[in-house]
Amino acid sequence: MIGAIAGDIIGSAYEWHYTKSHDFELFTPQSTFTDDTVLTIAVADCILNGKEYAVTLKEYGRRYPDAGYGGMFLNWLSSDSLAPYNSFGNGSAMRVSPVGFAFPSLDMVLREAEKSAAVTHNHPEGIRGAQAIAASIFLARSGEGKERIRSYIEESFGYNLQQTLDEIRPWYRFDETCQGSVPQAIIAFLESDSYEDAVRKAISLGGDSDTLACMTGGIAQAYYGKIPDYIAKTVREILNPEMLEVIDLFNDKYCL
Repeated sequence: MIGAIAGDIIGSAYEWHYTKSHDFELFTPQSTFTDDTVLTIAVADCILNGKEYAVTLKEYGRRYPDAGYGGMFLNWLSSDSLAPYNSFGNGSAMRVSPVGFAFPSLDMVLREAEKSAAVTHNHPEGIRGAQAIAASIFLARSGEGKERIRSYIEESFGYNLQQTLDEIRPWYRFDETCQGSVPQAIIAFLESDSYEDAVRKAISLGGDSDTLACMTGGIAQAYYGKIPDYIAKTVREILNPEMLEVIDLFNDKYCL
């Protein structure tokens, strides 16, 4: 899942100052982790330790209150309720990468992705987005080729993955819905030739750059393998020891 977290951190500097270029500085003084990283680690913690998703997401959100959460999630964090709020935002898909790495069958991945999403994003589109990213990761780490991944996602989730990034980029703007960002993130992976290229392509679309790169980065790690050392080193310097402990335990169990 470190690939998703690295994508979040790299994309964070371009979320509100988006670029349509593939050629940009990977890390800047503004590069930081956001809610994507916080909640991805929360999901990993749940998987590692059998914790409840709703309770743990709320605990992590309150532990890192300034990570840039969406308005509906912030309202949920500040409430005493654990009930979902029918969101179809891409928050369900940005945090799901640990599910794609941890479970041994596609059916189990799909069930767990729904479980992780539905505690907040119980709208069908919120669940669909999380399942599509998790399934892409599972298929990629299982050795499936890009055309197999493309056809499975199109047939199972109804996303159009036939557009090219060059066709999407001119009109694409900030879109925090699953249906308006998950297909684009998957296409960025499909057109890539390396982990770094995948993240650069996702960010070059503009818009919700950290989340696009987070979703793409998780799939790219699963497909290309270990992320480059020069990226991993900088990411580890940005994260705190508490986060790194969960990441390292998760990687030791599921990603090595």
